[in-house]
Amino acid sequence: MSGPYFIRGSVSLPEAELMWRFSRSSGPGGQHVNTSDSQVELRFDLARTEALPPVWKERALLRLAGRLVDGVVSVRASEHRSQWRNREAAAVRLAALLAEATAPPPKPRKPTRIPRGINERRLREKKQRAETKRGRSGRDWG
Repeated sequence: MSGPYFIRGSVSLPEAELMWRFSRSSGPGGQHVNTSDSQVELRFDLARTEALPPVWKERALLRLAGRLVDGVVSVRASEHRSQWRNREAAAVRLAALLAEATAPPPKPRKPTRIPRGINERRLREKKQRAETKRGRSGRDWG
């Protein structure tokens, strides 16, 4: 692996808690594809990890509830021919998924009012456009 995969700040995925599984990738590839296990499945036990701060862990468990199986999040990668590159891709994907899931909620939107001048200008332009179109009707042409 190319080193620790940082989620956010100094928090990274602990190598000891990552569970790897390898299998044959689907699709074409000739004789070699039948012997090489290049598809990678990376599993991370989110419910039992101690690597994440408690607040982040709680947030991630809530946001990833639909993806979790017994508190374990799973990511697959099979887009590369090399197992090594698929390992890299899976680890990066897991780190990105956890970074998104542990991110703080966005600040609530502060409601604002549309200025009266903008609304009046819009209505004035609308009336002018309607007048232009009404002038096009060919009632007087004969």
